[in-house]
Amino acid sequence: MNDAAQYEKWMNEALIEARRAFSEDEVPVGAIIVQQNEIIARAYNRRETDQNPLGHAEILAIDAAAKKLGRWRLSDCTLIVTLEPCAMCAGALVNARLAQVVFAASDPKAGACGSVFNICENSQLNHRLKVVSDVLAKDSRQLLQDFFKSRRS
Repeated sequence: MNDAAQYEKWMNEALIEARRAFSEDEVPVGAIIVQQNEIIARAYNRRETDQNPLGHAEILAIDAAAKKLGRWRLSDCTLIVTLEPCAMCAGALVNARLAQVVFAASDPKAGACGSVFNICENSQLNHRLKVVSDVLAKDSRQLLQDFFKSRRS
């Protein structure tokens, strides 16, 4: 299986998590962490449910992966997420030393992996990670649009 097909397979798993968030009235963002072609962590946004500003899918997935592996350095892992990480989450990706991030939809208002900022590939930081974007972006954007449309009506 080539990289593009593998990324789509993983992104479909992250979209399952995003749909779970939607069903719980959370902004539909889902994330998974993969190590050696195995999903080791899954999460979705829980800010409203937990009343916690840190309840982003990426942060929760990093936390779960670190606990599962018993270490904070996730240099052999990839994070797959349905929306471009914000500055907080991109900083967490760098600090966790992830190898790469793969995301679906870009976030032109808050994205920190190339849209507004590029924290993940910033040469001034002590770690950089590979960024892959636009994997099943249409599916993610549609889910987000459906969610916000339902909130307005």
